[in-house]
Amino acid sequence: MTIERKQPKPKTCKNPACRASFVPQRLGQAVCSPKCALATVEAQKAKEKKSLAHVERRDIKVRKEALKTRADHLKDTQVAFNAWVRARDADLPCISCGRHHEGQYHAGHYRTVGANPELRFEPLNAWKQCAPCNNHLSGNLINYRISLLQRIGEEKVAWLEGPHEAKKYTVDELKAMAADYRAKTRELKKGQAA
Repeated sequence: MTIERKQPKPKTCKNPACRASFVPQRLGQAVCSPKCALATVEAQKAKEKKSLAHVERRDIKVRKEALKTRADHLKDTQVAFNAWVRARDADLPCISCGRHHEGQYHAGHYRTVGANPELRFEPLNAWKQCAPCNNHLSGNLINYRISLLQRIGEEKVAWLEGPHEAKKYTVDELKAMAADYRAKTRELKKGQAA
């Protein structure tokens, strides 16, 4: 009684540069020649190196996040909020001078962050403002107030100018607000692109 051995089926070489069809001579053979075996080893080493670099970058990012202070999270949230204000008001002119131009725009606060930190993230308190008005004219507040009255009304402006309770945001609240404003900004930009 003779046992018939099955002939191995042809395989495609795993070397991306070769991809030739071959009949394997031994079990588990994935490439057609020693030359292709060396080439796939180099490709595998490069892939592992890239993967290791990716893991290291992710690890560094996690460690940096753990080192962030409350002030760092406050800055991150402010950046996300300001980007949202600029995206929200993209089609509007500068709140102070009423002009459209190709220059830089800021999220100008009517009640300044230094004087009224409790209104720092209040959407009614921040509007798109050109850099000249915000930086060189200290916010151009007289014209800002006139435009603000037209946009939101006297009652809301009076509320902004009134007293407000101080707010002390926790790190978790700041992270959540930053994520929320980033998501809102993405939605606005997606809507503008469509």
